[in-house]
Amino acid sequence: MAKYNLSEKVKTLKVLYEDNHVIVIEKEENILCQKDITEDLDVLTIVKAYLKEKYDKPGNVYLGLVHRLDRRVGGVLVLAKTSKAASRLSEDFRLDKITKTYLALVLGKVIDKEKRLINNLEKVNKEAIESETGKESILDFKVVKYLNKYNKDLTLVEVNLITGRYNQIRKQFALYNHPILNDYKYSNQETNRLQLGLWCYKIGFFHPVLKEYIEIINKPNKGIWSE
Repeated sequence: MAKYNLSEKVKTLKVLYEDNHVIVIEKEENILCQKDITEDLDVLTIVKAYLKEKYDKPGNVYLGLVHRLDRRVGGVLVLAKTSKAASRLSEDFRLDKITKTYLALVLGKVIDKEKRLINNLEKVNKEAIESETGKESILDFKVVKYLNKYNKDLTLVEVNLITGRYNQIRKQFALYNHPILNDYKYSNQETNRLQLGLWCYKIGFFHPVLKEYIEIINKPNKGIWSE
């Protein structure tokens, strides 16, 4: 994966919402949420640098990662600016109290206009697999429109994620025989395209301190998402 320049990423960071307790950003595709063995640039490093620069903070900046998006998935990402907010938001995500809505470009023409997918999934060696011992994984989807791009019949679907399992949407649509565009992990697709057809475009949550309901919407408009 490509390395990125920190100062440039700080300048181009898209902040969707911010107050004293929470910051919500647009996570770019192909950026890690948290640093791993690759040492590639990650969201926590970028947003900490942004906050340090914006508020002229001399020391370390606290930032809590309360949920994750896969490296190749872009869209709305919620981060906590205080430990209290981090604890409360993490618990809400763990209990599936957060509304998470995705857009997905899947292969083929999906006949079901609306459907609930239920599978038992577990994480094995960095891959989601279906198994009898897996956790119940549920999502609802509805068809938005049919497309033909890259010489393929595609369906744009809106996905309401009921449970939050590892690679859940990607694996469930592969099991449904409509894998996500460019998802070479869960389907045999001949592609060199980096952009995955999955985007977190809406998150709704109760503010961890103010208790007000907040809904953030951020639709994609670049690359495979452009008309």
